[in-house]
Amino acid sequence: MSVKPLTIGELTAGIPVIQGGMGVGVSLSGLAGAVAAKGGIGIISTAQIGFREPDYHQNPHEANLRAVKKEIRRAKELAHGGIVGVNIMVATRHYEEYVRAAIEAGADVIISGAGLPVTLPEIASGVPVPGNGQPVKLAPIVSSLKSANVIFRYWMKKYKYLPDMVVIEGPLAGGHLGFTEEQLRDIPGMHFEEEADRILEAAEAFGKEQGKEIPVVMAGGVYTGEEAGKWISRGLSGVQMATRFVTTEECDAHPAYKQAYIDAKEEDIVLVKSPVGMPGRAIRNTFLQKAGKGAIPHGKCHGCIKTCNPADTPYCITEALIRAVEGDVENGLLFCGSNACRSERMETVGTILDEVADALK
Repeated sequence: MSVKPLTIGELTAGIPVIQGGMGVGVSLSGLAGAVAAKGGIGIISTAQIGFREPDYHQNPHEANLRAVKKEIRRAKELAHGGIVGVNIMVATRHYEEYVRAAIEAGADVIISGAGLPVTLPEIASGVPVPGNGQPVKLAPIVSSLKSANVIFRYWMKKYKYLPDMVVIEGPLAGGHLGFTEEQLRDIPGMHFEEEADRILEAAEAFGKEQGKEIPVVMAGGVYTGEEAGKWISRGLSGVQMATRFVTTEECDAHPAYKQAYIDAKEEDIVLVKSPVGMPGRAIRNTFLQKAGKGAIPHGKCHGCIKTCNPADTPYCITEALIRAVEGDVENGLLFCGSNACRSERMETVGTILDEVADALK
C-alpha cells in the first residue's frame, strides 16, 4: 500500500505532512522550501518576518510586508513546484494586509489561527495565486468543536464558503495555545482524541452538505511517522509537524537555537504566560527565570499583536523571540512543542519525511 497523499482542492502533497509555521524566524523560506521540495507542505510564519530587514526597527510593518513577499518567492523557487503556504495569526496587527501580501507573492495555502479567522474569506476567497491561477486555499486552525462550528456556520452564512482544509491544534503543540492553563495541566483529562473525532465529523457533515471535500489534519504532539499514522488511521487526512523540523539542517533558526532543543530534558519544557494573554510552551532558561521575577525593560513597540499593551507588558515578546532565533538562547524566549525534549541530533528534512512515508506504507 502506498502513502495516501494530502489533497486540498487542486493541490496534492505526496506526503501528508504540513510543516508547522514557527515564528519569529524559525520557519522561513529555507525550511518551507525544503519541505515542499520533498513532497510535504512547507509553511512560512509571517510573525515579525522582517526582523532581518535593515529598516525593521524604524519601520517594522513595512519591513514585514516586504519580507513576506521575499520569503514566499524564495521558498517557491526552492520548492521546485511543491506546495508553499503561510501561517498568519489573526491576532496580528494589519492582519488583512499580510493576507493580501502573501497571496500576491504566490502562497498556495493560508493557515490562520491565534484567534478565529472569521474574515479570511472576505479577503481571500476565490483570489487566484499568481503562477498557477488556482484560488488560494484557506485553512483555519481550531482547538475545539465549538470553534470549528463557528467557522463553518459563519463562513457559510456570510461568504457561502467552507474551509479548504481544517487544522486541529491540540494541547501538545508549541507556541501560543488555544487552551486554558488549567486544561494544559491535565491533558489526559481533556480526552482530546474524542474532540478531534467530533471536529472531523463536523467537517465531513458540512462538506457533504455542500459537496466539498474538507481535509482535516492534526497538529500538536506529532513527532514520528508512527504517531502520524495513528491520527490518519482515525480518519484524518494528514498531520502538521513543527518541533521535529527545528533540529534540521534546513531550519532557518540559529544553530544555538537548534542545540537548545537537543539539550532540553523533559523537565525543561514548561508552560508560560505570554504577554499577549495566551498560555504557551517554552524551554526553561535564564530569560524565563528573569521574567518570573518581574518586568523586563524593552524598547520601541514593534506592532506585533493586537492584544499587547506596551505600557504594561512584562516583556516584549518580539524582542525575546528575535534574541532566541538569532542565537542568544539564554536571554530569549524559546517557544517549543511538548516533544522538544525528544530531539537528540541534527537531521535533514528529507530524512524525516522519508521516515513518515515509510511508516504510512
